[in-house]
Amino acid sequence: MRNKDQRIKSISYKSKDITKCPLCHHEFQIEQLHSGGGRLIAGKLTPELRRLYDISKKYGRIYPQAYQIVTCPQCLFSSFPKDFNQLQADEIESLKKATLQRRTGIEKIVGPVDFNENRNLVLGAASYLLAVDCYQHRGFNVAPTPKKAICSIRGAWLFHDMNDEFPKMGFDKIRDFMYTKAVRYYQPTLEIMSTGSEPHEQFINLLGPDTDNNWGFDGVVYLNGYLTNKYLEFVTKDPQEQIKLLDLCKRHLGKLYGMGKASKSKPSVLMDMAKDLYEEISERLDALTGEPAESGASS
Repeated sequence: MRNKDQRIKSISYKSKDITKCPLCHHEFQIEQLHSGGGRLIAGKLTPELRRLYDISKKYGRIYPQAYQIVTCPQCLFSSFPKDFNQLQADEIESLKKATLQRRTGIEKIVGPVDFNENRNLVLGAASYLLAVDCYQHRGFNVAPTPKKAICSIRGAWLFHDMNDEFPKMGFDKIRDFMYTKAVRYYQPTLEIMSTGSEPHEQFINLLGPDTDNNWGFDGVVYLNGYLTNKYLEFVTKDPQEQIKLLDLCKRHLGKLYGMGKASKSKPSVLMDMAKDLYEEISERLDALTGEPAESGASS
């Protein structure tokens, strides 16, 4: 146990500053991930723009996403760090009323949780579920919609990993639930980035979707198309609505790839993925409509 504890301490550390929960006034220290030292060995980038990491012989498997959400160990209020103490009076009242529901809800899914312990896969996954729930009670001034999108996709990733670690315990269903949440939040996030209906400065540095790189607006366009295409049957069973959604994604992707060809500043890896996705969606539209789709992302 001592060696295991030493390994955990070498991965992360507790902040010297004391954080006071704005809901229940519980005091605790935020855990943060150490940087450098060969802890994170970058692997491949997935089609969902998730960065995979190889297992370190010295530190074992590390989940950097697990350290991004601040969660009060007592009342389980959860958010990104900058939002934690930025609560309005009505938000505090609403979040307080939902305290018992947060606790019982998360424990039905992952079992008893203790956020006084060092972060691990289970606590990381739970933190994103809790954050999505808590942002339901937040006002537009903190841009809750894009943050729910980010939390949903990261939560889906970690529940995917939990299903690998603990198979046949139902975590695949929570993974799929989080993916469908992500689809429903990424669609309005795309609109928000065009209209400014929620303040950009509140989320522009968090878009990721992963912690290694911020793909910005281009990443949102691509990921919205990818998730809509992959989970279309969960979003709607209506063929006409499916065609409408896919056609919109195709148009956005066509513009993205078109701008990528015109500008060398656009990352080639994302442009290549956008082009492949454009072609895949075009073929699916062909099958749904029975008509050949117009070409708009030619090489």
